[in-house]
Amino acid sequence: MTVKYEARHAAGRAVGSIGPIDPVDIEGCQPGFSGRHFGFTCLIAAGPAAIIALNGGGPMPDAEHGPGRPADDTDLAEIDLGLLLALEALLRERNVTRAASRLNIGQPALSARLNRLRQVFADPLFVPAAAGRGVVPTTRAVELQAELADVLGKLRRMVEGPAVFDPVRSQRTFVVAIHENPAVTLAPGFVARLTSTAARARLAFVHPTRDVVDRLERGEIDILVTGADGAHGDLMQRPLFEDSFLSAQRKGHPRGNGALDLDRFCALDHLLISADGGGFSGLVDDALAALGRSRRVAVSIQTYALAPVILAHSDCICTLPRRFLMRFSHELDLTPPPLDLPPARIVALWHPRNQEDGAHAWLRECLYHAAAS
Repeated sequence: MTVKYEARHAAGRAVGSIGPIDPVDIEGCQPGFSGRHFGFTCLIAAGPAAIIALNGGGPMPDAEHGPGRPADDTDLAEIDLGLLLALEALLRERNVTRAASRLNIGQPALSARLNRLRQVFADPLFVPAAAGRGVVPTTRAVELQAELADVLGKLRRMVEGPAVFDPVRSQRTFVVAIHENPAVTLAPGFVARLTSTAARARLAFVHPTRDVVDRLERGEIDILVTGADGAHGDLMQRPLFEDSFLSAQRKGHPRGNGALDLDRFCALDHLLISADGGGFSGLVDDALAALGRSRRVAVSIQTYALAPVILAHSDCICTLPRRFLMRFSHELDLTPPPLDLPPARIVALWHPRNQEDGAHAWLRECLYHAAAS
């Protein structure tokens, strides 16, 4: 039958007609019945000229009547993903039966979802089509369509997983905490690889602080490069390289440039790099003590950058990792020290939160490549 209706709400009054009516679209409203329908109070009278009186409880939240009240967490709690998918299907299909089939649910289940949507949005959302089976979205439903597509699109992308990282387009800033010695060894190749493949990305080297593990967890630092003895059980790790030691002296040193024996080694003045500053004992001194020997450390510095400069202008010698000293082989004479020293083991550490991140995985590969070169 064709039904005439009169809808009243605070914003005004509208009169029109719809038909034929699918019972699914006007559930529970029988002739002479007064109850809730479409989020409004409805009254259907008997007969072909039935009138539906819709008394709204407030202004319709559409372009003509202005926005409704702001949604709060209570409103959001009423919405689940199934409701949003039902709204999407109805907007696409404009037919209850086809929308239910699209969602692989029964027609009654979809009708129940539609009733909940009508309550949430305080709007009918869909009315029966004027001709044939189907429904027509209300102005409010049409307004929701673009926002709905955006929300569901973001949810689908979230479930699908992160997009493939593209270093060419990335503008991310990567932060690596690294001590000076491995930095001198790794930075040239690391920076060259990063800037050649990700020209818009940025890289910051920072000195490791005492709270470096907390900063890794907070995402303030991407990777920590340190000695193997600085590894932390809660962090992911990968060995980068092992390094032996060499002793260095200036060109033209009074002792000559031949091999060092232990007596001569202990008799010379030594330069030591103290990471904490001011120290005069280190790895070499521990190895000498195990042999019942000692040396004289004449100069203690806190930075590797100063070592080649001081050595070039003094008669001190210094024992440092081979990969560092090889960069100064043209300015300094290098020779193996006359005692066994354990190799320096350098590792990369990162928080498990970054393990599956594509950008972080790419950064690690750049670091591994630099370590292997």
